[in-house]
Amino acid sequence: MAKRRIRARSDDYLVFVSHATQDKWLARTFCEKIEEHGARTFRDDRDLDGGDRIPDAIRKKIIQSNELLVVLTPESVARPWVLIEVGAAWGRRRDARIIAILCHVNFDRIPDIIDAKKAYNINDFDAYLESMKKQMARWRR
Repeated sequence: MAKRRIRARSDDYLVFVSHATQDKWLARTFCEKIEEHGARTFRDDRDLDGGDRIPDAIRKKIIQSNELLVVLTPESVARPWVLIEVGAAWGRRRDARIIAILCHVNFDRIPDIIDAKKAYNINDFDAYLESMKKQMARWRR
């Protein structure tokens, strides 16, 4: 399957989806649901091409994104790249919208950098989507 390039327009609400490679299926499923609700998504395994400078491309998309959704699983919770992406979003501005979706991870395992941010259990993903839609409506005003 060909990879599609995300070229966010200024009127697109962009959600950067951070995940471990082992959680690709979850990330893909979340992206499909988010896109069904009117936002665009960025996922590195889908949206980067061979030859892309990965750190630069990821940094650029984090800067362009409106929020970062981090998929926290036992595989991703201590992954350096996931933590770097979260840190880049947080460093972009102190009020960065960073949301964690927990799958087989307890709230006490959330990394310190996002423990004060909103987190949803995977079973409450619909509540996240409702929250995202409200955020999109505020952003478009």
